[in-house]
Amino acid sequence: MLRQAVPPVRRLLPSVLLGVAAGLSSVLLLASSAWLIARAAEQPPVLYLSVAVVGVRAFALGRAVFRYLERLAGHDAAFRQLATIRAGVFERLLPLAPDGLASSRRGDLLARFVGDVDELQNVSLRIVQPVVSAAVVLVAAIAGLAWLAPASALAVGGCLAVGIAAAILAQQVIAARADRRLAPLRGELQAAVVEHVQALEVLVAFDAAAAGRARIRRLGLRLERATRLRASAVGIAAAAMSAVGGFAAAASLSAAEPLLAGGRIDGPTFAVLCLVPLAIAEVASALPIAVGSLRVVRASAERVANAVPEEIPAEVPTTPAEPVALLAPTSTSTRVPAPALRLRGVRARWPEVGGADATAAGDVGRTGAPAALDALDLDVAPGERLLVEGESGAGKTTLAHVLVRFLEYKGSYRLGDAEVRDLDPRDVRRVVGLVEQRPWLFDEDLRQNLAFARDTASDEELLAVLDRVGLAEWAAERGGLDAPVGERGALVSGGQAQRIALARAMLADFPVLVLDEPTASVDADRADALLRDLLEAAGRDRTVVLISHTGAPHELVDRAVTLRPGTNAPVQPGS
Repeated sequence: MLRQAVPPVRRLLPSVLLGVAAGLSSVLLLASSAWLIARAAEQPPVLYLSVAVVGVRAFALGRAVFRYLERLAGHDAAFRQLATIRAGVFERLLPLAPDGLASSRRGDLLARFVGDVDELQNVSLRIVQPVVSAAVVLVAAIAGLAWLAPASALAVGGCLAVGIAAAILAQQVIAARADRRLAPLRGELQAAVVEHVQALEVLVAFDAAAAGRARIRRLGLRLERATRLRASAVGIAAAAMSAVGGFAAAASLSAAEPLLAGGRIDGPTFAVLCLVPLAIAEVASALPIAVGSLRVVRASAERVANAVPEEIPAEVPTTPAEPVALLAPTSTSTRVPAPALRLRGVRARWPEVGGADATAAGDVGRTGAPAALDALDLDVAPGERLLVEGESGAGKTTLAHVLVRFLEYKGSYRLGDAEVRDLDPRDVRRVVGLVEQRPWLFDEDLRQNLAFARDTASDEELLAVLDRVGLAEWAAERGGLDAPVGERGALVSGGQAQRIALARAMLADFPVLVLDEPTASVDADRADALLRDLLEAAGRDRTVVLISHTGAPHELVDRAVTLRPGTNAPVQPGS
């Protein structure tokens, strides 16, 4: 991650060169100013001062202009690299989603994806570019001093070496642990805040909100202490480098004084040797800051790298090297015809996720967890409506995730004539669609929550599909397609959320539809009515696999099977 955070040479080089120009301008500004003042005190003809006057003006303007251009070029290169890193992290996350990320704390993952990736900009802005630029300027400045007075150059170099080492050591002693803890603490705090806000209603209902706020305050205080400690260390290092400038100036004065007394240098040169070390120390102050920044950046880089495992868990499906082609649409329809589903000896388990931060549900995160599906045999005919029943833990949701290729399986699962393992998972999901128990609704209006399923759909098509799922009147009362749904659907009921999710599935035109506990968030007296509406909206031209632990009216389904925990040979009571 640290290597990826460094921009390519063609992007980094301009900022380095501009940083060198800005640093040299600072040194030369002080040198020309010192020479000009000392030489002007000798009251020579003004013609002898004109070059120095022009130099002072040029270096003063150059320092500001070059510094601005260096910041502009450096940040442009860094931000472009951040975009590449963030896109890369997202691409690495995609093969794991959703079940490979089931145990990830959303707030901490968000902190890694945003805050820790943002911290990587300092690899180039505070480490690579400043160190390279400072090194070039220091070498050039010391060489210039050596040309004027070797003893002064040696004294200044010694002071800089001792001062930089002392500043780095002070930072190491004071804030090394705080530097490494800043990124993890930010992640912990953000995760705690997100979890508290998302569960606020439940926490208030059980009078547990105060404990959650107290935990957030404790994490905030820990982060504050670490931030203050790091700021103190940075301040001490800056103070140390300011003191180094004074000591270096004194050392250069002492080394140059015999040369002045012996007449080997003149007064203006002596002034340059006395004052230039101050500018050199200012340039050198970037080195301790870079070392301190490296510790913070390394911690963030580790968190970004660990956000996605190097190897995809065996329980998460991957795209085969040479995927076979799926069914083709018929000549009279743009949709793939509903294929038959055939499962033989299917076994599946949730990904095993370890780590101290893992917050898992069910079997996720438990090493050696038993298979949630074990030797399942199941056939679903094209156009059939199948009810899958079973108590909690029987593997119903696992079956749903196997059908839509979120989970890997052992055994045989055929979609039509093709073994699903040989297909691209994305192709499978174009045929088999899932309406989850708790559908995800974006904090946007109704139009956007529908249109992402088919972005070419017109408003008339969106309204038509809402009418099919029984939401036309409700949408009209709320303002039509511009009606907001709130964060994660906070402004709609559970039944309305299921209907919106089904409308999206209808827009996507899945030949096979899996409904996972569609009535879980609905009152029992309204569950059958909602289920009837959903199945009628789905139509008879689709295969529907209805998963429910409460069952469904027999007239709504063609067949029912029951899964038992521990063994998944289905018990089939018949039609």
